[in-house]
Amino acid sequence: MGKDTRLSFKEMCARFDVTPRTLRHYEYIELLFPEREGRARYYGPREVARMTLILRGRRFGFALEEIRQWLEMYDADPQGARQREAWLALADRQLAELDKRRRDLDEIIDELQSLRDQTEASWG
Repeated sequence: MGKDTRLSFKEMCARFDVTPRTLRHYEYIELLFPEREGRARYYGPREVARMTLILRGRRFGFALEEIRQWLEMYDADPQGARQREAWLALADRQLAELDKRRRDLDEIIDELQSLRDQTEASWG
C-alpha cells in the first residue's frame, strides 16, 4: 500500500471527528490495527472502513464489544453466513430497544407537555 493511501493519526482523528483519546481507545481494545513506523501510526483503507463501521455501530447504540465481535467474524469470513446471522440478531435486538426508548420518550414528552400546559393555564 502506498504512503499516499494512508492517513496519519491526526488525519484519522480529523476525518472521523474523533478525539485522539477515542482513536487510541479503539486501538487498545483491538477495533483498529494501524501500521506503525517508529512512534507514528498510519491507517490504510481497511482501517478507514473499520472506523466507518465502528462509528455507525456506535450511532445505532451498539456496545463496543458487540462491534468488536462482529468485526472479528467479518475478518474470519467476509462472505460468511455466521456474520450475517450475527448482524441480523444484533440489529433485531437493537431495533427493539430503540423502539422501546422511543415509546418511553413519547410518554415523557406527553407528560411534560401536559404539565406545561396545565401550568400555563393555571397562571394564564
